[in-house]
Amino acid sequence: MTDFKDRERAEEAKFALDEETAFKIAARRNRLLGEWAAGIMNLTPEETEAYKKSVVQADFEEAGDEDVIRKLLGDLTAADTNVSEADIRAKLEEMAIEAKRQYMSES
Repeated sequence: MTDFKDRERAEEAKFALDEETAFKIAARRNRLLGEWAAGIMNLTPEETEAYKKSVVQADFEEAGDEDVIRKLLGDLTAADTNVSEADIRAKLEEMAIEAKRQYMSES
């Protein structure tokens, strides 16, 4: 019975670690996306920092990436840029890979 409990605890710990890792990678991806969008909108360094944080916060509105995409699309459209939803989705994928690479190189 002890072996089963130990295995169960190990699986729970691994699940928690995997969830924490996924959260950190998503937050890093969102910061990278915010930096990319801020560059397109020609924000100042101070505005860029605040904007990156707002993109990370936008991800807490609902599950999945649609809330982040909606925020970026709305902000980039309001700034009168020529960035499409497809461009944002492509950049989201690119930044997800970069965020994971950065996270793994730090670990």
